[in-house]
Amino acid sequence: MVVPALNEALNLAAVLPLLPPVHEVILVDGGSVDGTVQAARRALPSIVTVLQGRRGKGNALAAGFARVTGDVVVMFDADGSADPAEITRFVEALTAGADFAKGSRYAAGGGSADITPVRSGGNRALNALFNLGFRTRYTDLCYGYNAFWADLIPLLDLPDHTTPPAANGRMVWGDGFEIETLINCRFAAAGVRITEVASVENARLFGESNLHAVTDGLRVLKTLVTEWGRAFFRRRALRQAARLPVVVTEPDLDLDIDLDLDLALDFGRGLDLDLDLETTVAA
Repeated sequence: MVVPALNEALNLAAVLPLLPPVHEVILVDGGSVDGTVQAARRALPSIVTVLQGRRGKGNALAAGFARVTGDVVVMFDADGSADPAEITRFVEALTAGADFAKGSRYAAGGGSADITPVRSGGNRALNALFNLGFRTRYTDLCYGYNAFWADLIPLLDLPDHTTPPAANGRMVWGDGFEIETLINCRFAAAGVRITEVASVENARLFGESNLHAVTDGLRVLKTLVTEWGRAFFRRRALRQAARLPVVVTEPDLDLDIDLDLDLALDFGRGLDLDLDLETTVAA
């Protein structure tokens, strides 16, 4: 399981001892100054610690995914909002045939003691747009408690987590809270088997969230539109390839797909409108 964290020492001391036996726990630290890593090691001596190279929850998860050695990846927040007892239900969904077990606070049996009315309304609106664009029936788009088979990590095609931060300090697209939407989009577009798992989100135990409803909501919206374009151009390229004569070579097909994906990404970036959409890591 992968646990991104920034200044979550008190929460990790309370949460880590409650985890069920798992193959590995990978803590990705975002440069904490409160002794997060030390607290985690005291609570769980076997924990693997990684220092992320850039800022943002997305970059933390990408760094953690790169260190996974087990068969299953569980995305787990460090702030106490995720119930460790639910991990077995996510894994059971995978072993029952799902490729991606997606947590939902709005599925029957789910709930939240943490989400505000504004965030809930925004989530529902974005979720409706997602379902329209990807022809899915998700009930909860912006929730980070998920699990999937580790061999599907390459499908996500996340930004290289080792690339240094931009000189202008601007966050790399995919490094922020939009990571959860990005993962949902990529798996939906890939056609993997998805099962929603009802989950109850608890209130954060200590500290304050680094989530910013407006700026992070805009990043999610930009991600949705960009990923719609990416999926559309990829499907179009594959349809065109299916109609091409046999003499067409593989390099020509790759070039066509790459050019179309560039168009999609450029379109998505155009939605930025020079907004400095910044966020920080939250577990």
